[in-house]
Amino acid sequence: MRRPCVHVGFVFVQVALFAIFSVADEPQVPVSAKGLSPKEVALEIDRQILAELQKAAVQVAQTCSDEDFLRRVTLDITGQLPSPQDVIAFRQNTDSKKRDVLIDKLVDSSEFGLNWARYWRDVIYFRATEQRSRFNQEEFTAWMAVQWNQGTGWNSTVTAMLTASGNVEEHPETALIFAQGAIAEDVTAEACRVFLGIQLQCANCHDHPSDIWKREQFHQLAAYFPRITERRVMKGTPEYEIVSVNTENKQGDFMRDNPEMFIRAFDRDNDQKLSMKELEAGPKRIGRRIPATLKDGKSEGDNVEMQNEGMKEAKASAGRLPAKAIERLFAFGDTNKDELLTVEEIKAAQPPVNRRRGSTEHHMVDLKHPDSPGAIVDPKFFVSGETLPRGQSDEERRMAVAKSFTSPENPWFARAIVNRVWAEMLGEGFYMPVDDIGPTREARYPAVLDLICQNFVANGLNPKWLVRTIANTEAYQRKIQSRPASENDLPFASATPVPLRSDVVFNSLAQVFGVTEAEMNGRTVKAGDKKEAKDKPRAFLQSPRFLFDALFGIDPSIPKDDVMGNIPQSLMMMNSRVFRARMSARGNTQLSRILGEHKDNRDALRELHLLVLAREPSTEEIKICSDYIAEVKDRPEAFEDMMWSLLNSSEFISRR
Repeated sequence: MRRPCVHVGFVFVQVALFAIFSVADEPQVPVSAKGLSPKEVALEIDRQILAELQKAAVQVAQTCSDEDFLRRVTLDITGQLPSPQDVIAFRQNTDSKKRDVLIDKLVDSSEFGLNWARYWRDVIYFRATEQRSRFNQEEFTAWMAVQWNQGTGWNSTVTAMLTASGNVEEHPETALIFAQGAIAEDVTAEACRVFLGIQLQCANCHDHPSDIWKREQFHQLAAYFPRITERRVMKGTPEYEIVSVNTENKQGDFMRDNPEMFIRAFDRDNDQKLSMKELEAGPKRIGRRIPATLKDGKSEGDNVEMQNEGMKEAKASAGRLPAKAIERLFAFGDTNKDELLTVEEIKAAQPPVNRRRGSTEHHMVDLKHPDSPGAIVDPKFFVSGETLPRGQSDEERRMAVAKSFTSPENPWFARAIVNRVWAEMLGEGFYMPVDDIGPTREARYPAVLDLICQNFVANGLNPKWLVRTIANTEAYQRKIQSRPASENDLPFASATPVPLRSDVVFNSLAQVFGVTEAEMNGRTVKAGDKKEAKDKPRAFLQSPRFLFDALFGIDPSIPKDDVMGNIPQSLMMMNSRVFRARMSARGNTQLSRILGEHKDNRDALRELHLLVLAREPSTEEIKICSDYIAEVKDRPEAFEDMMWSLLNSSEFISRR
């Protein structure tokens, strides 16, 4: 099969306008008693955007064709390509409201929730610091799909994620906390970035160099999260859980101050050394009648009452260590790499565990004395100034911060998701990038953004309402047209071509090839396969979607014009055994079916374009393809080459 040279890449134009304004001008999101319908809000959005564009003398593109709209809205809402039958039926439909009807149909489909759940999966996991959390991303995807398909308020969904605990497989809403290793500072920074669109992480170590945020504000927010930790559910399994720690954990201090007693608490084979298995198994049961060692080193015997202070402290302090703490302890302490820890090695560790990690209060490190625990910081929400008294339980703290995050009085909560979803569907948002908004940034069309946020809140922060509203706007339904690369150019005068997310490209390829997801890597995995279930991590890493995402995955928080095609992607499309087999004009393939059913080349070209690009070929395309068929003099080979070219075109891997 010949391979014509096809350029794979993206050329997109994006303009961002940023200005600085004072915190006093912080946007407000008023809440009306009853929100307007998606169509009503869409009409007002278009009126305001059009007025601004006309004022700026910006040429506005016309409405896109039915074929372009069908492909665009189907990909954006469901992550799927429309079928050739869908394209023909939609084009022949004469109902003036057929676009409105289609939007409602797509939003009410099960694919709606799954598509957007995969988007949020990428948002949460792309910047994960705990890579083991990715093994549970499918459970999270399924959970998030239910939230979006049911129209669950975004405030309820975020509250569940901020307050989640338990086995991470049984409670996939733990995803964000697990992805950040249940580390207070990391959870704080990521929750703020994802749910408020504010980059607060730079204030972890110092006052933000280019924003208004102070270091104290970051740590006051982190003070809501010090009592969470992750740990392995059971020895020898890949299962983890997020748990609350509401009592002071003195393991780290006890281990350093009493290494002999610490080893004795875990030393099951009595060799005065600790193996990783012994630590993972937890401390020996310390009963009332065990050998007790006095401070002078003498023994009271094997069957005496436990009276000395040391063993009482061991009973209180030598609890089960988290898996990460064990790994760090061996990384620091096992200096001779014999996989055993001695008293001397524990004494020499500098330091094997984080003293602040086991505390029930959050400490802000003194930068001049980084080895000290630092001062205790009380919880305070930086947007509203709400505080929480010291000593509250983990559940009380996280519920309080979730309430502050999702409050209607917090303008950044609604703005963050509205801006994200708008940018994902139109290619650019009111703020760019989508995770860096905040009070020192200025939105394009601020009145439009406030209008959407106000009605989004009034409609219960229902994500279905939000997607319906955006899809119904004329701004979303415009044609693509060239735009001047001017810093003062206003967006939304025309559609912006954007690269498709990895999942959407994967779905589109599976549809074009007519195969299931499991068959995309050349093999069929039966549901409930015991081997796959037993070795979940390996099965996950070998899954066709994950392997595809490893090459085509992008961080959904970065601007779309920063995304470029690359050589490994092109090589995969050229050399993949599965792709080559599925593009064959012989055997049981889609292309073979098309050629068998359509002996006329023009009819076959029409079917091929409908299948791959969800549109019919232009007159010029038919001529170019017909000339190529005549040149090759081998119909099957020529069609294989043309199908390969279409699949590698920028049109196929972008939303236009």
